Amino acid sequence: MEHLVKVKMQRNLSEKVHEKIRQDILYGKWMPGKKLHIEKLSDHYGVGIVPLREALNRLSSDALVERKSNRGFYVSTISVNEMEELVKTRIWVETLALKESMQNRTESWEEQLIVVGHRLRRTARFAVDGENHVFSDDWELRHKDFHYALISKCGSELLLDFCSNLMDQAVRYRNISMNLTPSQDRREGAIDEHQEILSAVLADDKEAACDLLTEHYEKTLRVLRDIITDEI
Repeated sequence: MEHLVKVKMQRNLSEKVHEKIRQDILYGKWMPGKKLHIEKLSDHYGVGIVPLREALNRLSSDALVERKSNRGFYVSTISVNEMEELVKTRIWVETLALKESMQNRTESWEEQLIVVGHRLRRTARFAVDGENHVFSDDWELRHKDFHYALISKCGSELLLDFCSNLMDQAVRYRNISMNLTPSQDRREGAIDEHQEILSAVLADDKEAACDLLTEHYEKTLRVLRDIITDEI
């Protein structure tokens, strides 16, 4: 019994540190190519070596961490080609999920969209971190809530899980680009784009909604491509 308790505690620690490191990678705290020293991470996160290694191995399965033979763990690198593939795949799967959600629309789903859209519009995109501006945690959460809600009635949990993972990967690119060029003068039009997508969905215009979602992602891609191409 004591052994089982220890195993459960270790698993819980591994889960917690996995989520913390994952968030730090997605939000650009640990930049691409950074070596993840086990001892330093153990001190930083206040967790033992064993659950930390388990967490890093899981993150390598998530493609956020690379395990190099005899060299340890590193934050996965990024590339323009990978980013373009990510956006292309998001457009494919999210427009499909959006069409299905609109087909399965309910009054409660429409009300949810209005609520999450309102919350996103009312949330400041940026927060001050020292001398830099970064995407605020609240905005990141509500931004994902909005895009996830759009496709939440598609009827496939597998598709939703896949889309959610792609959304998280996109968060990483967006935050890395902000770290490379910390400026607020980018994509201010995204606020209006969200409203236009929402309006098309509520009007039950599937073609317009999918076209607007596609254009929304392609505009973001163009901005990020210029930044990342110049910096990597």
